[in-house]
Amino acid sequence: MSPSYLSPGVYVEEVDKGTKPIEAVGTAVAAFIGYTEKATDVKDGNTVSLLGKPTLCTNWSQYVAKFGGFVAGAYLPDSVYGYFANGGGNCYIVSIKTLGVSDDPTLSTAAKAVLPSGDAKPTNLLEISAKSGGPTGNNISVNVKPGEAKDGKPATDFTLVVNVNGAPAETFEGVTLARGENNVETVVKTKSKLIDVKVVGKSELAPPAGSFELSGGELKTKAVTLKDYQGDSAARLGMAGLEPLDDVTMVIVPDLMTSYEAGEIDAKGVQAVQQAVIDYCEGVRYCFAILDCPPNLMPQEMKAWRYQVNYDSTRAAMYYPWIEIADMTGNAGRTRMVPPSGHVAGVYARTDATRGVHKAPANEVVRGTIGLGVNVTKGEHDLLNPIGVNVIRSFPGRGIRVWGARTLSSDPSWKYINVRRLFNMVEESIERGTQWVVFEPNDMNLWARVRRDISAFLTLVWRTGALFGETPDRAFYVKCDAETNPPEVRDVGQLIVEIGLCPTKPAEFVIFRVSQWAGPDAQG
Repeated sequence: MSPSYLSPGVYVEEVDKGTKPIEAVGTAVAAFIGYTEKATDVKDGNTVSLLGKPTLCTNWSQYVAKFGGFVAGAYLPDSVYGYFANGGGNCYIVSIKTLGVSDDPTLSTAAKAVLPSGDAKPTNLLEISAKSGGPTGNNISVNVKPGEAKDGKPATDFTLVVNVNGAPAETFEGVTLARGENNVETVVKTKSKLIDVKVVGKSELAPPAGSFELSGGELKTKAVTLKDYQGDSAARLGMAGLEPLDDVTMVIVPDLMTSYEAGEIDAKGVQAVQQAVIDYCEGVRYCFAILDCPPNLMPQEMKAWRYQVNYDSTRAAMYYPWIEIADMTGNAGRTRMVPPSGHVAGVYARTDATRGVHKAPANEVVRGTIGLGVNVTKGEHDLLNPIGVNVIRSFPGRGIRVWGARTLSSDPSWKYINVRRLFNMVEESIERGTQWVVFEPNDMNLWARVRRDISAFLTLVWRTGALFGETPDRAFYVKCDAETNPPEVRDVGQLIVEIGLCPTKPAEFVIFRVSQWAGPDAQG
């Protein structure tokens, strides 16, 4: 309806007739689910638990600040480090178990130290305890430095220095045992991020000078179950907590193998968790699962494992064998074997950034890898590639490379990872970029605008080399007209758009046909 004009004048109207560009969504944001050293953050001066909560990390330093560093008994830190080293960017961390510190008093014991009084008959005066439970608190020590005596009387004030691994981390000067704003218990409670102080004895004098180490910090282990991985969507915990995060495109669970090695779950348990990851990716549609194989499998055993688990999904891929990396858990100069999924996720991200999501994430060097659990031969590779096991191989002079690009699908149309991920990107981009269409009048004008916007987007995709065809018309088509939207379709409020894409497929088998040639003179 045109606006009403009631008096003479010049009127300007804004008419929306231009295109509404569809932007390509991100394709390389990983979510890691597993074990960490800790899972805490500090907000408004208070320590907040991150256990089970998906938490964004954009670099390794952010990860360390919230989840700690490398720790024995966990593969997730190595996987995240390998992800960043191989070109990964943003990622979400879901810690379902901590191995260094814990805020759960039922699972941890805080490290403590008792300071004596300076009286003639010393008694317990102060109890110092680590804020976070677990063995990490055993690295804390405190130094007491009494103030200067006044008028021949012993000092009542003192300085408390908190050390971590022998280095000063916090200092509280002029604290006392008396009530008031300088009371040591009050000051430390409001300002310290490392310790708590409790006055357990009575004395007017400052504690004697000395150094006291906290000890006794322990962490009780809890067996992780399928439910811990699945989480709770209502509470936004675990894998279910990822669902509101529509930018997540890859899911990795490296510490599933930690549970398997520790005997917490058996082979069927591994299959149950991996199937849950696959089901999640199938449910949210635009996610892709990167799965690990069990440790110490020879190629024949890997083939048997693949048949045993019998996965069939276009949104999952499996990699073999485990990779050897530098051991950064404290064993300097040594190496350790880890699942490859985190490093491979980084290869996905690097390939997407440098070539595009349409390029198969294969024939790419795995950075940070110095060896393989098994050096697979070509004959053994011939057994694994047809059943969807992507092998990581070492080539003399060319490094260690991902040498497979297949999904776990039995459908030949979705055999390749890059095809599946390309369609994920295109579908999600169109879904987000056409939200304006909802509730618009369902007529020929709308059909033309939809065709125009989607065709413009797919033309850009074609120009990147993602679609096969000499011209856009040969690479894709967009059909939205009276044929796809007859009256019975429009009457139920539906708008149907048919889109056809011709994706490029990787040159998996390169064949050169060489024969003897007699030369041009022999042609007669």
